[in-house]
Amino acid sequence: MGKLIAIVDDEPDILELVSIHLKKANFVVKGFSDAGSFLKFLNYHIPDLLILDLMLPDADGFDICKYLKMKDKFSSLPIIMLTAKGHETDKVLGLELGADDYVTKPFSTRELVARVKAVLRRKEQKQEVKKIEIGEILVIDLQKFEVKVNGERIDLTSTEFKILKTLSERKGWVFSRGQILNSLWGENKIVIDRTIDVHIKHLREKLGKAGKFIKNVRGIGYKVEE
Repeated sequence: MGKLIAIVDDEPDILELVSIHLKKANFVVKGFSDAGSFLKFLNYHIPDLLILDLMLPDADGFDICKYLKMKDKFSSLPIIMLTAKGHETDKVLGLELGADDYVTKPFSTRELVARVKAVLRRKEQKQEVKKIEIGEILVIDLQKFEVKVNGERIDLTSTEFKILKTLSERKGWVFSRGQILNSLWGENKIVIDRTIDVHIKHLREKLGKAGKFIKNVRGIGYKVEE
């Protein structure tokens, strides 16, 4: 069976047009005219890719993208934004929120299908990456949940490992304390932002020489940078 593509768009003609061409390309397609019905669907199925309109009747597509990328369960879901918003600032915002591609209306259906295939290929290539190496001394093994500095294993708590993983998977990206908290516990745990500072302090101490890669961005949060 082909990969499942979800489309969220409140324009019936576009929903039908994109669905037809994706099905011709051997994809399984599920369409939604609003964000609410799509989010309910996510309780039972996670698609292989999401094509997301930004201007929906019940939600802002940017907010949906941000929500999905902050949830561990959905963070790896590839998202292609399909919208009439063609301004450069909208594209930049969409990509910064974690979208994998940005297509403006009007669009070529052949090009959209090609972009879907390209994003899915990139996802498969990413999944092959089991280790993250930073600065030639820090190695994070994502399968074994193991961290080594200069070949020596470092014992981290599950929370410390998750923080390091979150920061390291997007080197150079700045994560606010709130974003890090959401990546750890979502909205289910009530803790203060400064809790992250304590975890980062312990993490740096345990990493020793490699602790320098975790940088504090004053007034914003943290990032990993070589």
